Amino acid sequence: MRINANLALPVTIDTETMDWVPSPAPGVDRKMLYREGEEVARATSLVRYAPGSAFPEHTHAGGEEILVLGGTFQDEHGDYPAGCYFRNPPGTAHSPASEEGCTLLVRLWQFRAGDAQQIVRPPENVLGPRVLFDDGAERVTLERRDPHIPIILDNARGLELMVLAGALRLEGLTLGPQAWLRRPAGQGITARSGADGVTFWLKDAPLQHDDVLTIPE
Repeated sequence: MRINANLALPVTIDTETMDWVPSPAPGVDRKMLYREGEEVARATSLVRYAPGSAFPEHTHAGGEEILVLGGTFQDEHGDYPAGCYFRNPPGTAHSPASEEGCTLLVRLWQFRAGDAQQIVRPPENVLGPRVLFDDGAERVTLERRDPHIPIILDNARGLELMVLAGALRLEGLTLGPQAWLRRPAGQGITARSGADGVTFWLKDAPLQHDDVLTIPE
């Protein structure tokens, strides 16, 4: 399966127009934004857990990066409300579930060789950009802008962005919460915040690292 797999092309998706697709676990649905592979895949997805649903225990051989967009995500290690960000490096395992239901942004098999730092960032109310992760090879932040502010993002390595609240006006479109875009290196973003401002998650990194982990055949 290949979805938006040409990383040389810009992608902008209003995910509200997409249908949820069932996953192998009952009550867990997905919207696939980027995918290379079948059930084991290099992928970026929206994932929705219905109340009381769970996914079987599994090991993340290729690593997992998650941002909780709504509700409360859970596993045997704790509860993660909306705004939590965490990285489960290759080799970590858990049994994910959600008693009340939740929605997540999930990135799989996009870790680099040697990226073994496990991180859990709880929600935090800060005024300026909040750095969630920065190891030199990639930088992940939460950004907020006041209403009707120009937003200019340079792009030397590659950018991936998800709108979390408010709206982003870009290329004649008004992108609301859970809109997702990806831009290859050299293609910057010139946009404007909406009437209520905008909050977004931003990853500044190569769209695929040269030493990205190889998915076993």
